[in-house]
Amino acid sequence: MSYAQQDLLAMTTPCNPIVILGGGFAGTTLLKKLSRRLCPNQELILISEESYSTFNPLLPEVVGASIFPAQVVAPIREMFPPSRNVRFIMGEVETINTTDKTLVCETLKGPHTINYDQLILAVGSRAKLDLIPGMAEFALPLKSVGDAVHIRNMVLRRIARMELETDPRLLNSLGHFCIIGGGFSGVEVAGELIDCLRQICHYYPRVNPDHLSVSILQGPDRLLLELPEALGHATADSLSSRGVKILLNTRAVEINSDCVTLADGSTLNAATVISTIGTATNKLIESLGLPINRGRLVTEMDFSVKGTDGLWALGDCAQVINSHDNEVCPPTAQFAVRQAAQLARNLLAHNKGKPTQPFAYRSQGAMAAIGHKKGIALVLGIHLSGLAAWLLWRAYYLLLMPTLGRKVRIFVEWTWGMFFRADITHLRFNRSTDNNPR
Repeated sequence: MSYAQQDLLAMTTPCNPIVILGGGFAGTTLLKKLSRRLCPNQELILISEESYSTFNPLLPEVVGASIFPAQVVAPIREMFPPSRNVRFIMGEVETINTTDKTLVCETLKGPHTINYDQLILAVGSRAKLDLIPGMAEFALPLKSVGDAVHIRNMVLRRIARMELETDPRLLNSLGHFCIIGGGFSGVEVAGELIDCLRQICHYYPRVNPDHLSVSILQGPDRLLLELPEALGHATADSLSSRGVKILLNTRAVEINSDCVTLADGSTLNAATVISTIGTATNKLIESLGLPINRGRLVTEMDFSVKGTDGLWALGDCAQVINSHDNEVCPPTAQFAVRQAAQLARNLLAHNKGKPTQPFAYRSQGAMAAIGHKKGIALVLGIHLSGLAAWLLWRAYYLLLMPTLGRKVRIFVEWTWGMFFRADITHLRFNRSTDNNPR
């Protein structure tokens, strides 16, 4: 049978839908790529627990009150045009039967069973909170918008408490924000926090700025191991010049409600500990009983899962080998978007009986925002730092935002924030009948 005959048969033969699990960078990009080239009889379904996609690299800016929470999310339904062939379901997948090619999803209506032809896992990862004793009880992870808002509220509550406190030891503990991990998230949170604290002191005249401090605990001997050493040092210099205390070759061995115990036996008085290290396997991935390495589902180079027909994975939840350098792809937005484009081509080829292609991509660099109007970047081998890197970082994520209207609105709000102090609104999402506001 010729390819033309196969295409005609595929267009007229009813088939089960292609189902994508996960509404992050990988899942939504794959949805957009596939929706443009579907056969008339092929349905495409995206399932996500949330109705929006979170731009996780922007979460530190929510913590530092540089932007509002609404600016780091985008409604999934805005990302694809209304279509009879494309469907979004807000729900949580509870079980997957890879033999029968079925899944059970808990929706607003109740349990819903879906038969699928191809299933793509793009469910990301979750925070790992058992790396250090006391981490689960006292550390604050940063993996979601809710986490970012909670940390932001905690910062504001600590400072408000400091206005009422007179005990010097308590003042130092309440005003000390300790960040575990000196990777991208760690340095971004540290930079945002130190700039935020310096700005909002204006509104808390009874708080002595000397009682406010930010520390980074980093096990290795420098920050940002993913970037060239020069940029790691530039980041450290920028943070240190603004008052961030950087403790290299330092590990936390226990976290308590008001202090952190270090490997050398010393302690740091800190009532707020933010964890940016460790990722755990998504529970749905664990339930499949398939090979997992370092918390990620092992896949072939074309994103297929070996020995499991119709199952694919990409993004943070998948261990995909990049055929460009035979290294595992990093869990970044840049790679998630590129993986989605390649997987879309592979799925279309698979449906036509054509061979799939391995993922191959050369990284264009990496960027980090390390405070208000401050950033570092490695782009096409060029080192950038300061305002230029920060603007480039924001421009990249602005381009990823869906719809022109949303881009313009966020651009206006970002521009406004460049010239005015950080917002100090304590966002409490509690109902009138809720007796336990947060």
